[in-house]
Order: sequence, then structure tokens, then C-alpha cells
Amino acid sequence: MALTRREFTVASLMGVAAMSGLTVAVKAQGTKTIAVLFDGLYSEFWVAGIQIIRDDLEKRGFQIMEAISDQDDNKQFEQVRAAIAKKVDGIIIVQTDSNAVIPAIKAANAANIPMVHFNRPPAPSDAFSVAIQADNQKIAREAVLHSCKVAKESGRKHQAAILIGDLGDPNAIQRRDGFEEAVGQFPDAVEVVARVPTEWNADTAFAGLTNALQANPDISFVFTSSDFLIPQITQALKAADKWAPIGAENHVIFTGFDGFPAAYGLMNDKLMDACGVQNLFYETELAIQAILDLQAGKTVEKLLLDPGFAITQDNLEEKKEEMWGYVLWKKENAG
Repeated sequence: MALTRREFTVASLMGVAAMSGLTVAVKAQGTKTIAVLFDGLYSEFWVAGIQIIRDDLEKRGFQIMEAISDQDDNKQFEQVRAAIAKKVDGIIIVQTDSNAVIPAIKAANAANIPMVHFNRPPAPSDAFSVAIQADNQKIAREAVLHSCKVAKESGRKHQAAILIGDLGDPNAIQRRDGFEEAVGQFPDAVEVVARVPTEWNADTAFAGLTNALQANPDISFVFTSSDFLIPQITQALKAADKWAPIGAENHVIFTGFDGFPAAYGLMNDKLMDACGVQNLFYETELAIQAILDLQAGKTVEKLLLDPGFAITQDNLEEKKEEMWGYVLWKKENAG
């Protein structure tokens, strides 16, 4: 069976066992065991994230207990209990629901096992855990500010559309707010005419953007709250005859968020103007160090931020090595 480019990337990162959604265990030499519990591998961001965590832990000589909950809160709670029963030395977790994870945090607290939330914080509670989160609002603002400056330099006013994520996800809210802060500084250059809810669903995003382009045929500025929607955005813009490189009359100023391999590819091909990048390498370092510090009895803040960065056409060569998507893109396109 032939694999698409994206399927090849996922398969090469995860292997057949993880692709099937089965719980997997990665054996390594060492005396410590870290549980890595993700709620799913439904985008390249999470696939890359779990692989980077795995690589870092293996280099440190840790044994890894790994499981995927398929966005089932009850299943993930049982996985946490299983990790506690195995007396793991720490838990790195990505939960689906910020409130539903609180009993799992309390169970880890009772067992004196450090828990770190990777890229998605829990709801406030009296339970103690550490969250690693990208500074979504800042990253989105910086990326969109670059695109707003491009719009201003064009000498004409641009109609804009934003694809908004699931507003039950604080990351989506922060990215939306960063976008609004940026365009609010350029009222003479950018007018937001479409705010497209996606619920983090590709079909919903495609239908919403298609409708927005039909209702507002002059849209020439698009921001997506996640790069995983790039295929749907590409399809909608092509259908509207708005898919063209920078400098072309029908180019749509395009800003992404996350730093996917596809985003780097579009940047390289001059089809995307800017992208807000989450630094997965730094977030992994923060997560593991937080567990080590907590094990050592050190004080760790409940929220540790990844400042991320905006990669643009102006700094692409300078910053691309820090972009996790570029690292994967380079491996995929080697030779």
C-alpha cells in the first residue's frame, strides 16, 4: 500500500505499534522510569512531541512506560493508576479535558509522583502539578504582526479571516487573542471580515473557510490557529484562485501556528509569510527537568512557559534550525 507524504512522516516517527494506538513500552538502560501518557497522536505536532520526549529520555538512560488514551478521560485515569502501581518516577501527560485530569493529579500527589502536563495545562485546583505551555498569545501576536506589516507595506487594505480552534482549549483562546491584538494595531491595513470556528476539525475548517471566501471574495489575509489545517486551507484557497506565491497579484498573506513540516515547506516555497513556532525541543527539556527537580525536592513553578518564536520570510534562514518542523522536513527531504 502506498503511503502519502504525511503518512510516511507519521509512520517513520512512531512505528507500527504506536500507529495502531496500542500501549507501547520502550526499554532503555537505567534505574528511573518515566510514564509518557498522551491522549492521542492526531496531528504531526503530537507525533513529533512524543518522539522528541522519547529520544531525550532514552539519551538520559531512563526506561519509558508509554500509553495513548484515544481522548478517553477514564482510560487515561486508569493508565495513570497503572503507572502509579508500577512506581514510576514521574509522569508526563497530555490530557483531553483540563478538569477531568484533576483526579489523576491528586492520585499522583498521593503517591508522591511528580506529574508534568505537556503543552496543555490542567484547570486550576488545589492539586499540584507542573504545566509546560507555549506562550501562545505572544507567539501568535508576533507572527501576525509580521504579516500585518507586510499588509501595510502593500499599500492597500486587506480583508482578513482567522480560523479559530476549539474554544474549550485555552491554547486556541490565546492564539485568537494574539491575532486580535496584532490586527488591532493595523486598522488601516487589515480588516477582519471572517472569524471561522473550526473546533479543531478539518472538515469544519474547510467548509467554514470556503463559505467565508464565497461571502467575502476579497479576503487576502488568512491566519490559522494550527498548521494541521494547512491542507484544508490550501484546498479552499486554490478553489478560490487565491493560491499564489509572495509577489503574485493574487497572493494571500498567510500566517500559520505550530511549526509543522508543511509550514516550513510553504515558507521555503514563498507561499506562507510567517508562522508562530512552538519550541518542542525546549518544552521537552523543561518537562524532564521539572520532574528531576521535583524528585530532588526543589521548588518548581506550576506553569513553565516556552516563549517560542515567529519565523518569517525575513529570518527564515537564521531561525529554521530551531523549528521542529524544519528538522522533520529536512529528514523527509534528504537526498
